[in-house]
Amino acid sequence: MIAIIGTLVGLILPAVQAAREAARRASCGNNLRQLGLAVSNQEAAEGSIPTWRQELTLAEYPAPPNPFFPFHTVARSPMGPMGRLLPYVEEAALATRFDYRRALIDPVNLAPPFPGGKGSEAAKTPVPMFVCPSTPSGMPDDYNTFLQSFGMPAGVPYPMPRTDYAPLRGIDASLAVCVGLPPLPTANSLFGAEDVATARRVRFREVTDGLSKTLCFIEEAGRQQRWFKGRRVPANAAGGNLLVACFYGDFTTARLTRGLSGATDLDPKQPGCAVINIANDDNPYAFHAGGVMTVRADGAVAILADSTDNRVYVALVSRDGGESDAGE
Repeated sequence: MIAIIGTLVGLILPAVQAAREAARRASCGNNLRQLGLAVSNQEAAEGSIPTWRQELTLAEYPAPPNPFFPFHTVARSPMGPMGRLLPYVEEAALATRFDYRRALIDPVNLAPPFPGGKGSEAAKTPVPMFVCPSTPSGMPDDYNTFLQSFGMPAGVPYPMPRTDYAPLRGIDASLAVCVGLPPLPTANSLFGAEDVATARRVRFREVTDGLSKTLCFIEEAGRQQRWFKGRRVPANAAGGNLLVACFYGDFTTARLTRGLSGATDLDPKQPGCAVINIANDDNPYAFHAGGVMTVRADGAVAILADSTDNRVYVALVSRDGGESDAGE
């Protein structure tokens, strides 16, 4: 009898696990669908959407000035696209906790224990819609290491609510050469900008490839932890085993997709021509079998398979490349 029960459990358990993952994947897809719709609503309300990064001039920055102006250019860069979507994903109350005219690292936006921080502790509230339920729980989200450059004492945790989704900035030179493009990074994704000091907004009419053929958000799940082919990157890997770009309001969550070799977890960024589900530093990465969830600029959600042709992926990343993605 015990053997029979064990056999039945062995047969049922995989089916239960598969059903649970199907539900998690559906929830992940719904998150992305809501993000895609939010971008459409934002464009309709504001006439455009923000690029992955904006850089304000000294004259544009409100008083009091950010004390870190001389130190770092990001001291004039406000929140990225996901932070600016808060009012359009039913998080208007959370949005009021941030001053969108100021940089994320402005003391006006940073709450204690950051030295001199005047921001609201409520600004650290997680947004469930920004996290894929298929991602393992317990991902770190400590910005202490980054903030040390701006006066944060070492060893004092500074959690910031993370996201598994990434707005697209463009492709890295390592991927460009794989598809026959010049060996240069591109900046013509939906949220791309050639010059962050001047090109700050994108209008849908600039998406000449078509909204249905242009990616909006992709999964880059598991950050702040670095992942490589389903396992955590070891601490002795090139670049270590942690990333910073995981807070949904951080403009650096937007990445340039790389071409990767996929050869070793000791060097996850080693150049090659693989793209999907290799590493989550800059590339599409998910904890779903066989592919990653994406949403296009028209709000359509789909899985991009691990085997997606590089040329198809690059065509989907660009908003005005004129490429055909008919091979998709």
